[in-house]
Amino acid sequence: VQQISVMLMELFQRARSEKPGQVHPRAAEFTLTLLAAMYDRSGTGYIKTRSAAAALIALSGDTLLAKYRAFFQFYAVPDGKMALITRSALRSLLTDLNQIPAIVGEGCTLSCVEIATHSCFHGVLNSAIVEEKFLSWLRSEPAVLLWLPTCYRLLATEMVSHQARCR
Repeated sequence: VQQISVMLMELFQRARSEKPGQVHPRAAEFTLTLLAAMYDRSGTGYIKTRSAAAALIALSGDTLLAKYRAFFQFYAVPDGKMALITRSALRSLLTDLNQIPAIVGEGCTLSCVEIATHSCFHGVLNSAIVEEKFLSWLRSEPAVLLWLPTCYRLLATEMVSHQARCR
């Protein structure tokens, strides 16, 4: 938790200097509290870096494709010249990401994660998949992660302005 705290302070300090007035002075503290509530419920003082990274990626303002690629990079395992994501790595990713809606009482069960993992690996004979298969599956908007593209679309529409007037 201490290492993540330092990293968050640096991250938000950099963001504050790039976008003055747009970053709350206590953003690092608030984010750390959120991460601890999601990933350290028992108060051990330990949060897996990969879990925290997944949450920060999911909550970032980046595009969905950039988020999906980052998820793959953090959870994939090297296999020669390429990286692959295994079933267990996908389960870990989905479990980590589902802590985000769970914090507001919208989590899914372990069976949802298993169903999603099975759907991602449907028709796959190998024990792992390449990035393109993973991205293709995420683009199909699996139910277990439907909240992620929904939140992205809501964020994207906040900036839309129309010249039409309503009566």
